[in-house]
Amino acid sequence: MQLSNEEEDYNLSLSKFESMLKTNKVLFFDSEEFEEIILHYLDIGKANLAKKALKLALDQHPKSTGLKLVQVEMLVYDDKLDMAEKLLNELYAIEPNNEEIYIQKANIYSKRDQHEKAVELLKIALQYTDDYADVYNLIGMEYLFMDNLELAKENFIKCLEEDLEDQSALYNVVYCFEFLDQNQEAIAYLNEYINRNPYSEIAWHQLGRLHYGVKEYENAIRAFDYATLIDDEFLGAFMEKAKAYERLRKYQEAIESYNRTIELEDATSYALLRIGKCYEKLGNSAKAIQYYNQTVHEDPLLDKGWIAITDFHIRQKNFQKALFFVNKALAIDNQNRLYWKRYATINKQMNFFEEAEFGYRKAVEFGDYSLETWLYWVDILQFLGEFEMAIQTLLQATEYFPEENEIEYRLAGLYFMIQDNTKAKFHLSNGLRLNFDNYILIEDLFPVVWTKKMVKNYIEKHRK
Repeated sequence: MQLSNEEEDYNLSLSKFESMLKTNKVLFFDSEEFEEIILHYLDIGKANLAKKALKLALDQHPKSTGLKLVQVEMLVYDDKLDMAEKLLNELYAIEPNNEEIYIQKANIYSKRDQHEKAVELLKIALQYTDDYADVYNLIGMEYLFMDNLELAKENFIKCLEEDLEDQSALYNVVYCFEFLDQNQEAIAYLNEYINRNPYSEIAWHQLGRLHYGVKEYENAIRAFDYATLIDDEFLGAFMEKAKAYERLRKYQEAIESYNRTIELEDATSYALLRIGKCYEKLGNSAKAIQYYNQTVHEDPLLDKGWIAITDFHIRQKNFQKALFFVNKALAIDNQNRLYWKRYATINKQMNFFEEAEFGYRKAVEFGDYSLETWLYWVDILQFLGEFEMAIQTLLQATEYFPEENEIEYRLAGLYFMIQDNTKAKFHLSNGLRLNFDNYILIEDLFPVVWTKKMVKNYIEKHRK
């Protein structure tokens, strides 16, 4: 690929400058060359070289406004805001119509969290600039800092009207639409933008994302297709397209898209995991487990990979293996309530009731307050003969489910088991009031209690 004359001159200037530093010879550069050299070093994070270049530049061109504005930029970079402001005031006295002075002043106000003043200065810069797109983009960013997403969006749109190729503005305008929960408006805007700039793979990709977000998966795939036609190495578009195919249960097409991401980049654990899940949905268990194993081989610390293998073995009813793999996941994330619930379920299936009780307890401890989890936990406690603990657990559950007949019937049965008939009748009354027909729970869960004539009479009395 041939370089343009400008690129050749730029590279020549850099080489010449670096050669000068090595030989300690002082060579002459014009002020614009120095500006490009300094900004290059700032862009790549070599601040010391940028400062050296600036010192030499000001020695050779002490009256250059452009270089002094670069000096301001470096002072702001070093958080020397007062010095930067003083220098800008001096430059303003010389060149009051220089838009860069207003832009840099706005930058200082922005750094001080005075974003409204920054916007005022940027609006003045609009009167003098030829680069409207850049200034509108900066105004949009200031409104973002103020959390004024509507005005931010307006200015990013103005930026794109001036410069269709400004990718950061395109991303930002979509962000604003999404944050404002204006997905359909965003789709309409992107369609209009694509009419003006049909070969923007970024726009097609963002359009696909938005269609995916509102569950229009066919439209999403169409948009991702265009993105990948324009750029056949667009990794993100292939990944998103695969996810949309999954949503449509087109698992073979999803696998093909995930495989394309692996061709473009080294295999990621996420892509391998999703391919495994697709093969499992297609009923190809051998391929599924093969990809799950590749997932954890690629990233042994990916707990979701171990959980996928756990769930695979649960579905195969191979609980011994499932227990081994859920422990792998818990070793990585031992505060995940869903993993503890799996651990409890697996142990319950294997009749390891103490371990199951521990699992349900940990699941609740880490935030699983679903009724099902409370009830499983209590039923295990009852099986273990821990009646008092089961009662305390159910009373805790009533804080989340104050009018739940399944809790009330269990409390009734447990209180009957410990001979506290007064409380037992109170909770039995509650259960019968909430759902009379469910009294069968007493028979199912507490057969000893069910044999008591007093209990049957109480139920019959309530029936009337």
